[in-house]
Amino acid sequence: MYHDFSAFDSSPSRVIGKSALHQQFSYLKRHFHVVPLSELTEKLRTGGRFHTATVAITVDDGRRNFYDVAFPVLQELEIPATLFAVSSFVNGEDWIWTDKVLWLSCQPSAPQELAEPLLDGFFARLNVLRPEERDQSIANIAARMGTKVPPQPPEEYAACSWTEIRTMADSGLVEIGAHTVSHPILTTLTHEESWREIWFSKTQLELGLGRSVKLFCFPNGKVPDYGSIHLAQVREAGYEGAVTACSGMVTTSSNPYQLPRMGISGFTDFLSFSKSVSGVEYYQESFQKVGRARSD
Repeated sequence: MYHDFSAFDSSPSRVIGKSALHQQFSYLKRHFHVVPLSELTEKLRTGGRFHTATVAITVDDGRRNFYDVAFPVLQELEIPATLFAVSSFVNGEDWIWTDKVLWLSCQPSAPQELAEPLLDGFFARLNVLRPEERDQSIANIAARMGTKVPPQPPEEYAACSWTEIRTMADSGLVEIGAHTVSHPILTTLTHEESWREIWFSKTQLELGLGRSVKLFCFPNGKVPDYGSIHLAQVREAGYEGAVTACSGMVTTSSNPYQLPRMGISGFTDFLSFSKSVSGVEYYQESFQKVGRARSD
């Protein structure tokens, strides 16, 4: 699971540099069977067999830096990936609320609560608010800072254009999935609102692409962020698979509508990356849980 990319390598951050990305993707190509996510979900749904060292690369949100930085690496190495796009973002109607917070955190007048060590906790507090309350909280922080969130995203947070989205889809290397209309936390919405976010994002992307959209990504994707009603809505909307942000390994018994992923960012060094994708970290954590359970 990837989000942000940069053409430059710098100190560890949420954004991954191009050389580190190239190293990671090259490692996957050498040691794993890299497949489109749709191939993996199809085999899970139909009971088909797949190579045990199978990996599917996924990228969330639809920022232009995926097109500028990651897509050329995919082309060079000839490996596939899935891009989950927020449809209103690609349409130019708004930019992603989490990026607004990140933009504020980079301003000279940013308060301590937006400092990097505290950001995840700040996001967790916003995640439980309804969208209008969340947006008001962001506006209030900006006002306290003496600034305003720009109506259009700064370049580092800009969305892919429809032309870029279609170019990647037409390449045969990038399949496009839906990531809702506006990236809300689904459990903060009414059932009618969550249905619109799930269904209409698929409709908007299919109209823009001229092809079907079969995969869905839950915003934020942790257990408190979606429920059984949303899993049912994803199926009803016609998707064939969905991913979460819960960490774990996919097995033949995995639910194709609730697939775990491994989060990768600029904070991930190469040793941690290789341990994650090889399953070492997963099995270490599993053994530790068993050990703690026995000691209790």
